[in-house]
Amino acid sequence: MKTIINTKFVKNLALAAVALISTVAFAQEEEESSPFSLSGSIDAYWRTTGSDGGDATTATPTSFANQTGFALGMANLVGSYEMGDTGVVVDLVFGPRGTEATFENDVLNGIINQAYAYWNVSEGTTLTVGRFNTFLGYEVIAPAANFNYSVSYLFSNGPFSHLGVKADFTLSDDVSLMLAITNPWDVNDTSATGEYALGGQLGFYDQYLNLYYDSGRNGGLGFEIDYTGGFDVSDSFFLGINAAYNDNSEAGTGFYGAALYPQITTADNFALGLRGEYFVATADGIDDVPVLGLTLTGSFTKDNLIIKPEIRLDSFGDDNEPFLDSDGDFTNSLASLLVAAIYTF
Repeated sequence: MKTIINTKFVKNLALAAVALISTVAFAQEEEESSPFSLSGSIDAYWRTTGSDGGDATTATPTSFANQTGFALGMANLVGSYEMGDTGVVVDLVFGPRGTEATFENDVLNGIINQAYAYWNVSEGTTLTVGRFNTFLGYEVIAPAANFNYSVSYLFSNGPFSHLGVKADFTLSDDVSLMLAITNPWDVNDTSATGEYALGGQLGFYDQYLNLYYDSGRNGGLGFEIDYTGGFDVSDSFFLGINAAYNDNSEAGTGFYGAALYPQITTADNFALGLRGEYFVATADGIDDVPVLGLTLTGSFTKDNLIIKPEIRLDSFGDDNEPFLDSDGDFTNSLASLLVAAIYTF
């Protein structure tokens, strides 16, 4: 259940944060060796489905980028401070994508995407405490780091962020291990439940096996195993891979699926990529709900500006018709076209 937000307080907090980060930026310009840094992005898009069914029938059952017409994604400001072996990162998000990613559960959670401190205990060991984005899945919240602008079903149904502590171990140049204990997925306050979640990641030559577990009670996720990786087939061709399985025995729900991300670079400033995804949602006593998602995205770069034209087709099984076509009839498929602009700094 969402909490009513004090709008004036949020605005004041946001202005204070921007002012603080601006001060950091000026300090960075004055001294090259400054421990402060600032980065971020803004994004907006135009989207159409060729249908007049309205938001409820023109949106895909995935997160973000579901409006039609012109729409704002989010503004993302990331400030960091590092001194010696320790540091802190504050990642602020403003706009619809940021609100959806943080679930807007309370005043702070509505604008804080990440806020964590870290300690490089040794050359191969780092401890992190606070709120950090998830280690599961191929895609991330910030659109500049994704090839496709819209996101997958696998990403949308998994966790976005975790609040807790994690330890990262570099075991060799090509092998890593991460262990975490956190609140259950995307939860800030567990005072009413006292529950925790466990997570782990094994990295091997840029291939990652991810594990997550919570009890599944009180809206928890349950158990998820996730593989994320990819291979450079050639200098210009990359194949990304994501596969996941989830089971929440407490709620009687789950999902499984896989996605391939072939991407080819055709010029220094242009690349073309396809996301082909097969996803199945499961629930006790209900037939499985399969969906095939095909997303073709172009990526044109000019300095710090990225333009992404994208065509997406979502097709559900014959027994599931969640959309309306242009005649107002139910249908199992939806085609959409969007053009997104992302600026990073």
